[in-house]
Amino acid sequence: MKLENPLDFGWKMKTLKSAQTDFSITENGVLHLCIKHETLKGITPSMLEWWFRNIGGDMEYKGKTYPKYRVWHPLDHIHWELNKNVHKDRSVGVGSYFRIVEAFGRNPDFAVDSVEMVTKLDDTGIRLVKRIFGLEIFSLEHWFEPAGDCHCAYRSLMIVGYESWFGRFIINPIIRSWIFTDDMGFAWLKHNIEEVGNFEFFLPDLYRSHIGDRMLKVK
Repeated sequence: MKLENPLDFGWKMKTLKSAQTDFSITENGVLHLCIKHETLKGITPSMLEWWFRNIGGDMEYKGKTYPKYRVWHPLDHIHWELNKNVHKDRSVGVGSYFRIVEAFGRNPDFAVDSVEMVTKLDDTGIRLVKRIFGLEIFSLEHWFEPAGDCHCAYRSLMIVGYESWFGRFIINPIIRSWIFTDDMGFAWLKHNIEEVGNFEFFLPDLYRSHIGDRMLKVK
């Protein structure tokens, strides 16, 4: 997988120590990766919902135009697209399929190219799942909660594997050996803390710009 050239915005991204994390494995070999992020300053749940509904396309940042997805994590993100959608107006919501291409820590060994379905998206959070033959083998959920004046509490939970005897002996060993290794899990914790923290750098201005444009159109 070809990595994109890194974008240098001069950001000091958040570290693992800024959040509370937990890496655990169930008896059936399912990975649970939990993050309680540092409170996001200047971010609201409404901004985050808007972001995930409008994650596609380009944006202007520091005088240049970039794909929004690449701005979100200027080092690790490679590509995002709306792979499939059930909404005739092409709006993003429950039932949309995201194609996500990235490499945690810019390490090709930790590259991901995956299509996942949105099963929840509102101002309380978003949930993505991946199913194979009807079995949910992956989920990623983020929760948003107001935390004071224009701040947001943000929690994340990634679950990798299928919780059953079939998962324990067949599915999960394959996933953890070839698709999403334990090392990738640790790398994802750092990656997700960085990308969530990066919202503080660009999302408030982008959101205000969107709201301003919309209000002008209404008038």
